[in-house]
Amino acid sequence: MTLSNPLDFSGRSVVVTGGTKGIGRTIAETFLAAGAQVLVCGRSAPETLPAADGREALFLATDVRDPAAVDALLVHAVDQLGRVDVLVNNAGGSPDADAATVSPRFVEKIVALNLLAPFYAAQAANRVMQGQDSGGTIINIGSVSAHDPQPGTAAYSAAKAGLLVLSRALALEWAPKVRVNHVTTGLIRTEAAAEVYGADGGAAVARTIPMQRMAVPADVARACLYLAGDLSDYVTGADLAVHGGGEYPARYVATHPAAAEDAPAAR
Repeated sequence: MTLSNPLDFSGRSVVVTGGTKGIGRTIAETFLAAGAQVLVCGRSAPETLPAADGREALFLATDVRDPAAVDALLVHAVDQLGRVDVLVNNAGGSPDADAATVSPRFVEKIVALNLLAPFYAAQAANRVMQGQDSGGTIINIGSVSAHDPQPGTAAYSAAKAGLLVLSRALALEWAPKVRVNHVTTGLIRTEAAAEVYGADGGAAVARTIPMQRMAVPADVARACLYLAGDLSDYVTGADLAVHGGGEYPARYVATHPAAAEDAPAAR
């Protein structure tokens, strides 16, 4: 990669957790399209693997909550790809749950998936990257919930807030060889958006966002390309917001109701 073509990832190897569907799949396909070799993981093999330009990602079934499993994932990546230049910690998520009645087991699983799993994967990647002349880059995919929690997301929001601080802490400890950055994602328009945000796929919700649309997975993937490449080689410990400006404050909507009603529909 050179600054004359900063989006050329030829010769570089990328690992994407949770890379078989949704945002992770788009991230994997974006790196493939940029020339990288890509390994994805998930709990089970998908019907089709992420692919671009006639090349497919490699796959290894992995429970990212298991430290031994993620260590094996990175060892497998080195065996198959020769090196690991980029780790994207994308696996995560949570259903809504009432904080007053949620079980300890549920909380433990959500924290394990959204905070501990990225920590374990980052440790395994760092062991590889510190031994490479060019080091490497770790990108943690976070959520706006870390900054602005919503009802029903207490465990998830707490775990994502922890991931944000973890990213900054690891950036301090692992520089200069390994850069660690965080992406704060907002509302993402995926196939599941209609179930969550209505039959219009989120058009009503989009009117509350300054950019007047929900994000699409490609928005997050392009942010990952930037953070993984040479254009950001002095960027570490950063939190890159990919949320369209967030949401209008409730007090603004309350005093300017027509603003949200008259805003253009989602594109």
